[in-house]
Amino acid sequence: MKDAAHDRDYCHSILTEYTKSESLLKHAYAVESCVRAYAEKLNEDVKYWGNVALLHDFDYEKYPTETEHPYKGNEILKEKGFDEEFRKTILSHADYTGELRDTLLKKVLFACDELAGFITAVTYVRPNKDINEVEVKSVKKKMKDKAFARAVNRDDIKNGAEQLGVDLDEHIAFCIDAMKRDKSKLGL
Repeated sequence: MKDAAHDRDYCHSILTEYTKSESLLKHAYAVESCVRAYAEKLNEDVKYWGNVALLHDFDYEKYPTETEHPYKGNEILKEKGFDEEFRKTILSHADYTGELRDTLLKKVLFACDELAGFITAVTYVRPNKDINEVEVKSVKKKMKDKAFARAVNRDDIKNGAEQLGVDLDEHIAFCIDAMKRDKSKLGL
């Protein structure tokens, strides 16, 4: 069998097998866009990094509780032949798993996860719902509004940039640019 972790078509088929929600699919693509962009910037394995991001929440729709997600996904991916590092990286994106963020990919995935969702939410309230209208200052302004996208953990956004060792404004700008590159796929 081809290396599962490097086969985007295979990973995408797993994602769409378990995830039917358009918003969850778009979230997976948005996180993938940000993580792939970091992989390119840092001269890392773009396919591997992108596929980790693509599958980080694939089990969430069917198994949304903290006792199930991302543990069920870990079991499923193990059965499908994904390596331990791939699976541990996905486990690390949820604080409650206790999986240490001890690799650059784990830090990047965590840093991009909540932020990609938040940038998407900010895009949806722009006049034309176009990511080209989103700026760092508008993202930061909305971060202060606790009623806006209240499910998004602002501390995770800040801590993610900090753990990555990147200035928050720079990180936000980088992710906006990454998502702009894939705006048609993201529906933004």
